[in-house]
Amino acid sequence: MDKLLSVIFMVGVLLLVLPGFLQSNSQLKQFLKNLTIWIIVILIILLIIYLFK
Repeated sequence: MDKLLSVIFMVGVLLLVLPGFLQSNSQLKQFLKNLTIWIIVILIILLIIYLFK
């Protein structure tokens, strides 16, 4: 149940951030750079969640 809530929370944050993220990243190079940063941040958060549970 806790994992499901975490996934719902992450999807909710993604839906809130995605429109502004896409609007501010009109150039492909900038988009890929920022997307990489977001992926790294999400992976770190997921790693911390799974290590401390």
